[in-house]
Amino acid sequence: MPERRIDFVRPAGLYRDAPYAYASVAPAGRLVFSAGACPVGPDGIVVGPGDLTVQAQTTISNLFEALEAAGASPGDVLKTTVYVVTSSQKDLVEVWAVVKSAFEPFDPPSTLLGVTVLGYTGQLVEIEAVALAPAPSEPASSP
Repeated sequence: MPERRIDFVRPAGLYRDAPYAYASVAPAGRLVFSAGACPVGPDGIVVGPGDLTVQAQTTISNLFEALEAAGASPGDVLKTTVYVVTSSQKDLVEVWAVVKSAFEPFDPPSTLLGVTVLGYTGQLVEIEAVALAPAPSEPASSP
């Protein structure tokens, strides 16, 4: 069985110390598009009101659970988009640290945005992902 591999692209002409790849190239497989994962518990209540780190951790956990249910793992993620209710770069960096740590040793391309409001009352973080689930005969990537 051939090894399935996502190629992360880091062009020599771009800033080389970026904490993420600039692009990813997927082999054949099944694309998975997640909805925006939110920091919402099974009871429908926002977890960690006012706490960016707790909300980011909960959101990542919910995202990974959704990806797993779709047949993908963190190592199969091609790109993420991270939304944070803030106008402060310090807050963006705080959330990004949680996201980066959760995906290690992988570093898929990501877009990190400060936004005005998200869907749930008290929600500060939302993360969506595009992943490449292995074909049914391929094993999932593991971190």
